[in-house]
Amino acid sequence: MKTFSTLIIAALALFSSELTDGAPVNKAKSGKTIAIVDTNRFCTLLPPKWGGGISESEDVAVAFCTQNMPLAPNANIFPTGFIVSAHAKTNNDSKWIQITGRIDRSKYGLSASDEGGQNDPKAPTGSKCAGYPYYVGFVEPSDNIYCIRCCQNKSDCPVNKSTYGCKKILPGDYS
Repeated sequence: MKTFSTLIIAALALFSSELTDGAPVNKAKSGKTIAIVDTNRFCTLLPPKWGGGISESEDVAVAFCTQNMPLAPNANIFPTGFIVSAHAKTNNDSKWIQITGRIDRSKYGLSASDEGGQNDPKAPTGSKCAGYPYYVGFVEPSDNIYCIRCCQNKSDCPVNKSTYGCKKILPGDYS
């Protein structure tokens, strides 16, 4: 009986270690490749830990996708309900593709006061968008919006205006 009790205690300890302040302990995969195929298949970057700050995590952000995608190896899957809406847009000659939309910040423990931050090939180091040499993306928890654009031309993915945010840098549908 003592062995059974020991096993129960060990199992409870293991289970309780899976939760921290009611949130799952993050065991995020470390993928840094994002991709955009369409509104059902895309990725962006988020903090590696549940509840992490967007701007504080720019250098260590990891890929999260709507589903497993070979284009984005070792990426995580967005928490259920995190992506509320997704709208695709391209330019006429297909030099870039973007996704804009709404998130539910509570599904990943993001703060309502977090105004967000920018990711691009410089942050996090080694990050990229599959099939494109350039990308720029923002997640803005305070406004519950996100945007990501992958580009063939550097000028289509402006990375020097990080404080402007999604709506000014990547006009699109944020409903």
